[in-house]
Amino acid sequence: MTHPHTEARDRTVILVLLIATFVVILNETIMNVALPRLMTDLRVNASTVQWLSTAFMLTMAVVIPTTGFLLQRLTSRAVFLTAMTLFSVGTLVAGLAGNFPILLGARIIQATGTAIMLPLLMTTILTLIPPERRGAVMGNISIVISVAPAIGPTISGVILQTLSWRAMFLFVLPIALGVLAYGARTLVNITEPRRLSLDVLSVPLSALGFGGIVYGLSRLGDTPGGVSTPTVAVPLVVSVVSLALFIARQVALQRRDAPLLDLRAFRYPMFTLGVALMMIAMMALFGGAILLPIYLQNVRGLTALQTGLLLLPGGLLMGLLAPPVGKLFDRYGPVWLATPGAALLTLALWQFGTITPGTSIAALLALHLTLSAGLALLFTPVFTASLGPLPMHLYSHGSAILSTLQQVAGAAGTALLITIMTGRSAALVQSAVTPQLALNAGLQSAFMVAAGISVLAVVLAVFTRRPAGHPHGAPDGHPVSAH
Repeated sequence: MTHPHTEARDRTVILVLLIATFVVILNETIMNVALPRLMTDLRVNASTVQWLSTAFMLTMAVVIPTTGFLLQRLTSRAVFLTAMTLFSVGTLVAGLAGNFPILLGARIIQATGTAIMLPLLMTTILTLIPPERRGAVMGNISIVISVAPAIGPTISGVILQTLSWRAMFLFVLPIALGVLAYGARTLVNITEPRRLSLDVLSVPLSALGFGGIVYGLSRLGDTPGGVSTPTVAVPLVVSVVSLALFIARQVALQRRDAPLLDLRAFRYPMFTLGVALMMIAMMALFGGAILLPIYLQNVRGLTALQTGLLLLPGGLLMGLLAPPVGKLFDRYGPVWLATPGAALLTLALWQFGTITPGTSIAALLALHLTLSAGLALLFTPVFTASLGPLPMHLYSHGSAILSTLQQVAGAAGTALLITIMTGRSAALVQSAVTPQLALNAGLQSAFMVAAGISVLAVVLAVFTRRPAGHPHGAPDGHPVSAH
């Protein structure tokens, strides 16, 4: 039986990490609707200002693979304090930035802190929470991951109506400092650090591999020449070679039990399946998250604030559904949740592929709610079922692998769908179609491709199973008996 004092301590640890992760993920999307204002104020063009998002994703892709090592080498308290200090410093510098290079540097500092938080949260939950209760607690992670990005554009839209873009960072800063102060006072260590040596060669290979692929894919969407353009082709070739060398290096280091990222997690079939399923879902989600605001603002003429308000109910629905979905996972297992979730995701994306400039706002809201419900049914079961089978020494590495590949998949999904949208639109404009209708047709094509990708998620979801070591041992689809 767990001591009540220990349970209270564990709840405090998880609560602090949940709030911290909410703040850093909120910051990731709060920027999106401010880019036009920043172009004017900082006198930069669209391709330059986009680096505020690209550099953030790049930094995440470079830093996250090192978190598996960091979480084993340092105490959980030290990792938390480092992450939130970096994030707070980056937020302060961003709020005071007088020019674009300083703001870009501040975003990179913020991203470094952000990259550490999600693997830390997932590893902590796997360490503290017994398997039979993980679904419910993982549901709280889903709230953080879904609600924070959803309310980010709404908050920034409200702020930008009356205040400077700096106010967005100065709004986040006191919350971040409050979480840092509270965590410094209450957070205790839940892991024992191990004496590990950092493999110096693995770090640049990882950075070039994951960073190169995110950079190359992010350039693909706004480069007319596509993959044949050197600015796209060179990073992608470098990333493929670096990743091959990185994987070979990790396999060699496994014999000495000192890899930067322990790929033995892929020996667990449910982890591999879960990673593939999450990557497909993230490709569809990230692509959709970018396509829908383009449609609402450029085809329908909505303001940034109106767009944020329209997308807000979907994010709130995901947050409301996450706790009951987590409890249902603990009771029934993943297959009866993930499969209908993937089906709803596919249905919503397919219907988005039929939208026109005259589609009613009510229909758009209903579709976005359907998409959000599908993602809510998918995220928690996949997170829990994929990380659940791993032994304790692979928790931090499994979390880092999952978080890294989510970033890569998000970049890939965004690049693919934007490329399809711009290619189709450009072809139609040359055929004398009006720009608005050409853009709408491009968006339809991109949404249809996203729906096609998510069909793969439906197929994979059928094979999800409860972790083999689940204490109740009940087959999926049968309720576990109450104790």
